[in-house]
Amino acid sequence: MMGLGMRFRALVAAAGLMLMAVTVNAVADTKVNSVRLWRAPDNTRLVFDLSGPVQHSVFTLTAPDRLVIDINGASLGAPLSVNSANTPITAMRSAQRTPTDLRVVIDLKKAVTPKSFTLAPNAQYGNRLVVDLFDDAADAAPIPAPTNVAKVAPVPVTPSEPAIKLPPAPAGKRDIIVVIDAGHGGEDPGASGSRGQREKDVVLAIARELQRQVNGMKGFRAELTRTGDYFIPLRGRTEIARKKGADLFVSIHADAAPSAAAFGASVFALSDRGATSETARWLADSENRSDLIGGAGNVSLDDKDRMLAGVLLDLSMTASLTSSLNVGQKVLTNIGRVTPLHKQRVEQAGFMVLKSPDIPSILVETGFISNANEANKLSASGHQQALARSISSGVRQFFQQNPPPGTYIAWLRDSGKIVQGPRDHRVGPGETLAMIGVRYQVSPATLRSANNLKSDELKVGQHLTIPGTELASKE
Repeated sequence: MMGLGMRFRALVAAAGLMLMAVTVNAVADTKVNSVRLWRAPDNTRLVFDLSGPVQHSVFTLTAPDRLVIDINGASLGAPLSVNSANTPITAMRSAQRTPTDLRVVIDLKKAVTPKSFTLAPNAQYGNRLVVDLFDDAADAAPIPAPTNVAKVAPVPVTPSEPAIKLPPAPAGKRDIIVVIDAGHGGEDPGASGSRGQREKDVVLAIARELQRQVNGMKGFRAELTRTGDYFIPLRGRTEIARKKGADLFVSIHADAAPSAAAFGASVFALSDRGATSETARWLADSENRSDLIGGAGNVSLDDKDRMLAGVLLDLSMTASLTSSLNVGQKVLTNIGRVTPLHKQRVEQAGFMVLKSPDIPSILVETGFISNANEANKLSASGHQQALARSISSGVRQFFQQNPPPGTYIAWLRDSGKIVQGPRDHRVGPGETLAMIGVRYQVSPATLRSANNLKSDELKVGQHLTIPGTELASKE
């Protein structure tokens, strides 16, 4: 008969094996099912899709350069493979260190600075592990344009249309800078349509077309916050605008609603409550206090006492909000000529991308991608072009009336070179496009282009934009 001590030790060992089995089985249920990759100008983002929560650690090795990711509490659910072209990654391999611990090793062309975090499930994805590989500043470079975004052909110029000539810009007269932000990107696709349309793709196509149109206007220059399919944090988008010296920030989105019947475009500016909270945040944030406000004025808060800094911030935020509402209304009016509006006035909300105290900022919801009809329109290059033209028209009208000091457009206005700004004309009985052109001394082709007309047919009561000389294209 087995002694009491031996039986006790046997029971303890059996219990330990049972506990280990239960622990292994419980934790091994979390699988790493796939990995996705996005390349941005200065970093590469890896997103591991998980079937449940995990713990992890990340460290680097040299000679050769490698990144090691230990994912504790998981096993491999499917082979991990990514297209690593145009990234620092040369290869990715994995091995199960223990039944509950997965190690992923990433071979690198050069050293990177890693940052990692986990994300809880949301409406689109389950648990995720995100690993960002930041390039050295000297290595960061532009990435190729995305291949999954619809190309929009330039608008042809009618050969018979006489070109409007503007005087050359005098030395030192800068362009007005418009920074255009295509919402979402990368692992954040935004809203989606019933036929698989993705907001991130649609808004990037509109943003690229808007950039083309703005860059075609003399005295203006447009920059994009993102040029491809990658994610940028919300505050990072406004930081890009500030670094580029933006005179205006325009964020492009496509709306979604539980009801598929919701439709129409909207324009948003920052709410008063959002402005107040952001002013307080800037005053409390030492990093922000060392930043500059006031656009071209370059006013530093770092050497101001709290009361004076608060006054300067409040003045800057009030001026920016007033300009945002002004340009927003002009953009909304023009958008209403090419697509139905969801609301007839500029709405105000606390969107993060609108919170620059020194840059007028608007957010344009180009339509409801959750509405099947609008989703189809938003994916069509012709409609994208019309939306971009309506936004650029509103932007141009605003700056023709409110040009920043030191710009070419301000010089044109102050020197009397701008003969006439854009006007609105309501079509009366019996009027034709040719008659209206003669009245305002513009060609029918110019009127067609400015109003997105596919023919010369007009309706009584129809509103037409009569362009001014600032419509001239760059030579």
